[in-house]
Amino acid sequence: MSKQVTPPGSGDGAGKQIEPIDLKAALEERYLAYALSTIMHRALPDARDGLKPVHRRILHAMRLLKLDPQQAYKKCARIVGDVMGKFHPHGDQAIYDALVRLSQDFAVRYPLVDGQGNFGNIDGDNAAAMRYTEARMTEVATLLLEGINEDAVDFRPTYNEEDEEPVVLPGAFPNLLANGSSGIAVGMATSIPPHNAAELCDAALHLIDHPDASIEKLVEFVPGPDFPTGGTIVESRESILESYSTGRGAFRVRARWHREDTGRGGYVIVVTEIPYMVQKSRLIEKVAELMLARKIPLLEDIRDESAEDIRIVLEPKSRTVDPQILMESLFKLTDLENRVPLNMNVLSGGIVPKVMNLREVLREWLDHRREVLLRRSRHRLSNIEKRLEVLAGFLIAYLNIDEVIRIIRFEDEPKAKLIERFELSEVQAEAILNLRLRALNKLEEVEIRKEHDELTAEKEGIEKLLASEALQWKTVAWQVADVRKKFSKDTELGARRTDFAEAVEIDLESVQQAMIEKEPITVVVSEKGWIRAMKGHLADTSSLSFKEGDKLKLAFHAQTTDKILVLTTGGKFHTLTGDRLPGGRGHGEPIRIMVDMDNDQDIVSAFVHRPKGRLLLASAAGNGFVVPEADVVANTRKGKQVMNVKMPDEAKLCVPLPVDEDGNAAADHVAVVGENRKLLVFPLEQVPEMSRGKGVRLQRYKDGGIADLRVFALDEGLTWQDASGRNFNRGREELLEWMGVRAAAGRMVPKGFPRNGRFS
Repeated sequence: MSKQVTPPGSGDGAGKQIEPIDLKAALEERYLAYALSTIMHRALPDARDGLKPVHRRILHAMRLLKLDPQQAYKKCARIVGDVMGKFHPHGDQAIYDALVRLSQDFAVRYPLVDGQGNFGNIDGDNAAAMRYTEARMTEVATLLLEGINEDAVDFRPTYNEEDEEPVVLPGAFPNLLANGSSGIAVGMATSIPPHNAAELCDAALHLIDHPDASIEKLVEFVPGPDFPTGGTIVESRESILESYSTGRGAFRVRARWHREDTGRGGYVIVVTEIPYMVQKSRLIEKVAELMLARKIPLLEDIRDESAEDIRIVLEPKSRTVDPQILMESLFKLTDLENRVPLNMNVLSGGIVPKVMNLREVLREWLDHRREVLLRRSRHRLSNIEKRLEVLAGFLIAYLNIDEVIRIIRFEDEPKAKLIERFELSEVQAEAILNLRLRALNKLEEVEIRKEHDELTAEKEGIEKLLASEALQWKTVAWQVADVRKKFSKDTELGARRTDFAEAVEIDLESVQQAMIEKEPITVVVSEKGWIRAMKGHLADTSSLSFKEGDKLKLAFHAQTTDKILVLTTGGKFHTLTGDRLPGGRGHGEPIRIMVDMDNDQDIVSAFVHRPKGRLLLASAAGNGFVVPEADVVANTRKGKQVMNVKMPDEAKLCVPLPVDEDGNAAADHVAVVGENRKLLVFPLEQVPEMSRGKGVRLQRYKDGGIADLRVFALDEGLTWQDASGRNFNRGREELLEWMGVRAAAGRMVPKGFPRNGRFS
């Protein structure tokens, strides 16, 4: 990069020089300047008054316009014009948006602006144009500005140096945490939720008395945020404590709801408060979209019956629907539950960006309040000393009133004569000369003496205050206690709106199923690994069509709410859900594209998951073990490795262990047949139960491997079916010849056993 420099006075094209500039350094310098400007003057609030520059300038401009709470409203266009012209050289819409937000009681916990007109609503509708709306300050804003005329804070020149603006406001109100803040800077961001002012004052008072107070103790006073829109925080105390200790975290906030009976056993759910910063209209649209997509089958209808207060009516599908399960499904899918982040990244001292914990933020505010107290006290002391000087001159004048009158009447330079005659200062002499004749009566002299005594006593008190740090903190504590009284929880504005609760323990499986409309399906899997779900329970699968060269591998009945388990030859289990299987109009989809299944692996089996069921797995080499079905469910596309096999061995058989109507095991023996047509029967208890592994040898072979296995109850006998469809059964006595222990070789299969070496 280079730039051209033209010497002064030279003509066009004359004496031009090329100055080389390093592009990397130039970009770094300019971007750093931009980043600092964004951090300092736009995105991050000051820890002392909790305001960003635009908000501070709005309040300062409103003060200059004398828009106190007792005064009449003025047009927002006038306020915005003053802010933009004098203090904030940015777009008028940005300033007006900031002004509007300060007035919205659903966005700000303690509004700083009292708006008159349309200032938007919780549905997300925008405010009216600034020419239509009017505003003035609230009591909270006056607290933030209290003492600004008493040298409480520093002022700096405005952008055009025609005026001055405050660097920070005196901030008698704990605005940073009470109203919160959010912003995105360069490389950093801030997000502070609103809190209850009375609780913050209690914590601050405790911190004054105990400067080394722990975060745990402060959290007893400030248990969590207090949102203007209410709601219920369902975060654990440990998580809240961690958030306030580090300055980073999040709070789970849920809508407040209750059940209303409609008669005859029916009911509706009424939502009266929604989470912070959630638009009501968008929330209702989202729920309606999910209903159309059949993602919330338990919900029949949603209605917005809100007026001034929020009232969202949820009508369940039937009176048998559990309201807790319905609401849990809505919390999971919609913004009826929302996470509000906490990132207390603020400007410490108005200069240094820093993530503070709860104690540090309160300490920053209290130290600022003490500094404001000292500055206001020094300013007041200076004014008292000036007034006492004047009053002392007045008293001298009253004691020598006749001589003073004579000097004023007859001397050519009365001021100099008064100074010489009574040893007065310039200020005292000027004040005496400006006295009105009416003030020369005896009563006025009494008033002056009274004022002199009062100011002298006040001066002594201020001097004691400035000399004693303990007295300073006592005064700050008195001021904080006064704020706490104004915004106590007994007042309408100060009452806590957000409460705390523990999330109700609901079976997650029930919630998951509540989000799916339950319908019967028939799952069809082809030899080449294509899967589809036919509607209804098909009794005959012979009419099913497949791609050329493909055919039916297995088909079984299921519900859309079921989980489908798929075992591959690599020993991995994959989990699919019935509602997400491709429809049955075409040939379906390959399972390989639905899960991460290796190309060299095939499907061994697929079946409906039984949460309390067990499976007997066997590899081609004859190794096997029992595994609970709960241990094979995979939560990711990668699946879950359950049976450890190495080529050329592979997973070959997966047999569900039967259970009776009460859920108890209905099998006690295993029948294994090898490719050598030898049969072995042994007790099921000899097969270990594992969650993962290679397993143990089920049958010994010289050549080949396992062909099939079956689990059965010995009392009911072993059954099989031949190629002609005839059923055979061998009881306990007839099986004695083939009974043995696990890992034995077995004996040749009995007469009538199928030639393919399989039980069916």
